[in-house]
Order: sequence, then C-alpha cells, then structure tokens
Amino acid sequence: MKRIRACELEISARYHEGKMRCPTHLSVGQEAVPAALQEILTYDDQAVSGHRAHAHYLCKGGNMSKMIAEIYGKETGCSKGKGGSMHLIDTNAGFVGSTAIVGGSIPIGVGLALANQLDKNNNITVIFLGDGAIETGAFYESANFAVLKNLAVLFICENNLYSVYTPLNKRQPANRKLTDVASGIGLNIDREDGNNVETCYNLFNNIMDKMRQKAAPYFIELSTYRWLEHCGPHYDNNIGYRTVEEFEEWKKKDPIIIYTDMLIKHNKITNDIIKQIDESIKQEISDAFEFAENSPFPDISKAYSDLYAR
Repeated sequence: MKRIRACELEISARYHEGKMRCPTHLSVGQEAVPAALQEILTYDDQAVSGHRAHAHYLCKGGNMSKMIAEIYGKETGCSKGKGGSMHLIDTNAGFVGSTAIVGGSIPIGVGLALANQLDKNNNITVIFLGDGAIETGAFYESANFAVLKNLAVLFICENNLYSVYTPLNKRQPANRKLTDVASGIGLNIDREDGNNVETCYNLFNNIMDKMRQKAAPYFIELSTYRWLEHCGPHYDNNIGYRTVEEFEEWKKKDPIIIYTDMLIKHNKITNDIIKQIDESIKQEISDAFEFAENSPFPDISKAYSDLYAR
C-alpha cells in the first residue's frame, strides 16, 4: 500500500513539469484492494483493468520503472511509449492490459477466462472495474457469458462512489445495490470494506481458494474513495461535486494509517522497520523516474509497429 501511494504521489508532484504528456487517473486512498490481491494472485493468474490502473499493474508484478517510462512516453515503457498512463501491459507478469474506454477491458478479461477453461488450467482472471463500468452494456453481456460458461473470473468492483463527477445516487435507483445487479445476472457476490486490507485479503483468499477448487464467476464490491480529482494530480473538493466533510470522513478511513496503527498496536512492526520500508520505496521510485528521464523516445519509424486491426 505504501509503495503504490508513494509512487502515485510522486507522479502527482512531478506532473506540473509537463513531461508526462498523457492524462493520469490516480488511486490515492484506494490502495488496500490491489495490495491484498498482490499477496494471493499467482504468476499465471491474469488481470485486466480500466483507466485507473497504476495500482493494479503494480500489484500484478508490473515493473515500476517501465510504468513510469510509459507515462513519460519513452521507448522503454511497458507499452513502448505508445500507451501512456491508461494503456499499461505486461504479459510476462500476467497483466494483460488496461484501457481508457470504461468497461472496455471487461470482455477481454472474460475471454481470457474462457481460454483458461479451454486450456483446462487452474488460473483465475481478475477484472478490475469501477462502479461506473457496471452501467455499460459490456458488463452485462460479459457477466452473462461468464455465468453461462461458469468461468473462473473474478470481477473486482472498486466502488469509490463517483463516475467522474456524478455520484452513485444520481446514476442508480434508490436502494438498489451493485451486488443486486450482479446477483440478478447470476454472479456469486460479496461486499466488503475496501479500505481494510486485512478484510480484503481474507475475503479474496477464501473466494479464490473456492474458485481454484471449482471454477465459478464471482463479483466483489469493495467500498473505497479516491482522494484526488478524477483525472489529474490535484485535489478538487473546491468544484462542488463532493463536500469537504465527506472527503474528511473518508480520509479518516485511510487504509495505510489504519493498518499501520494495528500492526504497531499488536507489536507486529516497529517504527524503525517502517522507516526502512519508506526509504526502500523512496529509492525504488527515484530509480524509476531516473530511468524514465534517461530513456529515449520511440523512433518515428516504429509508429506503426505492434498495431493490430481486424
């Protein structure tokens, strides 16, 4: 969780330099879900994501230096400088890709799960999506297909209450839960606090153990909250779509502070160890940005390589 946050805060701090020439959707405040999954996903499991994908890429084993280089548009980036922040990929780590199109990677994830079923392996495909993606046709069609074929696919919905600037209660009927939508399609469902990393870990571990024993599609809704603006490096409480009071209440649920305090209280960690962790992360991030700064831009001759159409 600390690694994800520190990396994204450094992106935020440097964004004004104008060297990251792409939109960035940061997940500061939402670190618990990907951090918990990182401890459970295997090398052979796969994951796809949407526009807010940095944490998901890192949790699946994506290379931080290559991610920063990608955001800088450099040839050494994980998408060779052609994708930017919203189009990350590392097939060696099982991160099969992210996309700027809301819901766009959901059918890809279900397709991967179908391929796993045909190959008769024991891999699980994780689809990261936000609450806004539930409102796309791609979700309904893909969820229906996953249930029909009984695929080992795990829909991870990080519900941060907003689709850009529109709150959930302006997009969904009153008293209807997202898990009700998923259950109505036939998905196995669960819902938990997405800011409690230990709760997330136990839930994921239990469900994924069941999925490996007997393939089935699951939908998990995790309640969480993004601290920064929808797209960009700043705080945006001043524009009025959410209140300062709401923001401050969610900050009290900071997953990093909650877990750190618990570890210290139960003598599981010391301040010296925390300092060592912070210093190690700081060095990794410094090295990643130095790598990105020193990497070359792609040559124009490669503009049309690695492109596919049908």
